[in-house]
Amino acid sequence: MADLRRVFSDVGCVQAQLGTAVNLRLRSEHGLPLVLFESMTAIADTERCRVQELASGLGVSAGSASKLADRLCALGYCRRFPNLEDRRSCLLQLTAAGQRKLAAAARSVDQELERLLRPVLSAAQIAELAATLRELRRAGLGPSA
Repeated sequence: MADLRRVFSDVGCVQAQLGTAVNLRLRSEHGLPLVLFESMTAIADTERCRVQELASGLGVSAGSASKLADRLCALGYCRRFPNLEDRRSCLLQLTAAGQRKLAAAARSVDQELERLLRPVLSAAQIAELAATLRELRRAGLGPSA
């Protein structure tokens, strides 16, 4: 059991360290906090993205995702439009300005992660870590699991 607690602690610590470094770079170079970058990425990566898909992709509540979408809309990076298949919801789409901001920010994120991770992990280790983390996400760990 102690090993699992150590893994839990280490995953949280590394995530916090990476998140802090990436957030600082995004804010300084693009005026964009990491949470909005991640939201924009989720919207861009999800065909017919509703607030519910955004919430699921970020691991947050629908209310939190709706507030993030509101922030992106207020900045002009996203727009809501009617969902003709389900009038109870709307769809989210990045604007042209949002797509440009995301592309520029993604380059900075990629460079920062390269700077932080490449000296420590080989390409094979990164691939293995990515596969392991995907598997854990698919397992749906959490209160409902």
